[in-house]
Amino acid sequence: MSGLPPPAPGPRPDAPAPRALLVDDEEVIRRALRRFFQRQGWTVDEAGDGASALALLLAVEAPVYDLILTDLRMPGLSGEDLYDRVAAERPALAARIVVSTGDSFTPEASRFLQRSGCAVLNKPFEFAELRAVVERVAGRP
Repeated sequence: MSGLPPPAPGPRPDAPAPRALLVDDEEVIRRALRRFFQRQGWTVDEAGDGASALALLLAVEAPVYDLILTDLRMPGLSGEDLYDRVAAERPALAARIVVSTGDSFTPEASRFLQRSGCAVLNKPFEFAELRAVVERVAGRP
């Protein structure tokens, strides 16, 4: 991830800011992603692991997330496990999940990505790649 892009044009005054949930066990990655999304006008929540993210997503008064960006391999509840639980319990959110991973070519990861249909960002990725995936999944820059 290199060189932050310029901020996107400001949102329409009557439109709520899009909201993202960033799920990664590496704080430095979450911090960089948070800056990217905030510069684009997004509201950002973070979770340092899959279990914390699942609690946020399944809460009775859960925020509406336009995008959920999760690492695939994390201690405890993995990105795959997170996807499976969300798909079972809040299926509309499953289509908003983007997986970031450094091992999408392993047989296990490949099977999961094919089965889930999740958009994927292969680490390390450029912010231009992130922006393209965000536009495709969330319909917003």
